[in-house]
Amino acid sequence: MSSDKNWYVVYTKPRWEKKIAATLSDKDIENYCPLNKVTRQWSDRSKVVLEPLFKGYIFICTEELKKWDVRKIDGIINYVHWLGKPAIVRSSEIETIRKFLQEFDDVEVTEQYPSKDDEVKIKQGIMMDYKGIILEVAGSKARVMINSMGLALTAVFERKNLVKV
Repeated sequence: MSSDKNWYVVYTKPRWEKKIAATLSDKDIENYCPLNKVTRQWSDRSKVVLEPLFKGYIFICTEELKKWDVRKIDGIINYVHWLGKPAIVRSSEIETIRKFLQEFDDVEVTEQYPSKDDEVKIKQGIMMDYKGIILEVAGSKARVMINSMGLALTAVFERKNLVKV
């Protein structure tokens, strides 16, 4: 991979990951669709199948100037954005995923949420951008202590509106 290329993540139509990977390969566009070996059980048999590890996503390695041409490919919806720009994934992270999938079968992807004692920043609402510490987590809500003016304000926030700092 040359130094002027970056890895990006694109959203795909549901269940189009492998089809898009094949199309990209046919067009000589470097891509990676991590496939997970999963054992599926039917009433009469079990079978190992390859499923995309990240449903609805595929990694693409392309030059900055050519990245917008990729969006024209049928089945690609858009780039995953971070801070208003298409998110760039480090090559080392792609390599880590490759090695992990070579070593393990039936890998599970889970989203990490902030937990008790984590420092967080509020993403939305009137308290947006305030920082605090999670005191308690109950279901989808978290009780966060916000230190301000030497006082401790405690409020309950939806966990989805908190980001770990």
